[in-house]
Amino acid sequence: MKRFWQVAAMAAAQDGYRVLLDGRPVRLPGGAALVVPARGLAEAITAEWNAAGTARGGAMDWNDVPLTRLAGTAQERIAPNPQPVARRIAQYGETDLLCYRAEGPEALVQRQHELWSVWLDWVEGAYGAKLKVTTGVMPVAQDPEALAALGRAVADKTPAALAALGVAVPALGSLVLGLALAAFRLDAARAWTTASVDEDFQAGLWGRDEEGERRRCRVAEEVAMAERFLRLAG
Repeated sequence: MKRFWQVAAMAAAQDGYRVLLDGRPVRLPGGAALVVPARGLAEAITAEWNAAGTARGGAMDWNDVPLTRLAGTAQERIAPNPQPVARRIAQYGETDLLCYRAEGPEALVQRQHELWSVWLDWVEGAYGAKLKVTTGVMPVAQDPEALAALGRAVADKTPAALAALGVAVPALGSLVLGLALAAFRLDAARAWTTASVDEDFQAGLWGRDEEGERRRCRVAEEVAMAERFLRLAG
């Protein structure tokens, strides 16, 4: 669509912060005004609306305002009923990437152990979720107690955090890494490197293709945006 506003600005409100376009609030598809809980997030959303389309009449699309999209998802789709979203995210714990190890070669086995085991230890210590590890691709059934602990950890998150996890966890293939990201124990770059062990190892042997690299960059950018949103939302 074409940019129809001159200036975006932030305004404090009783229920948080709003972003105004020429004095009128940004509205969600359902009609409600966008409200965010943290000043830093409101400032960042204001900045992306000021940059979108460059100037009045310029072309912009929703890819120009990713923080707005995450904030809108949190407010309109998650906050009214967080439980279904939390359950869907928690299900990734049943097949977490970190639990599936290669049988060989030894260099890959060792690399997985070095980068992945520390986070399985962390999630056990932080949330009491002891996950089983297997080799190969055959599924391993996780203990119900561990899955219940992961479910509680996800259910405790705010709607904003759930919106970010809804992006980061599928991108990483790991609920454990997503929880570490949300706890600020990992940044996006390290989370992505940790999740990409297998792919990076294969690329070291056979090289990378251009299309695959573009896909990887897009997914890495999604994880980075999710982390930024988590930090700005507090």
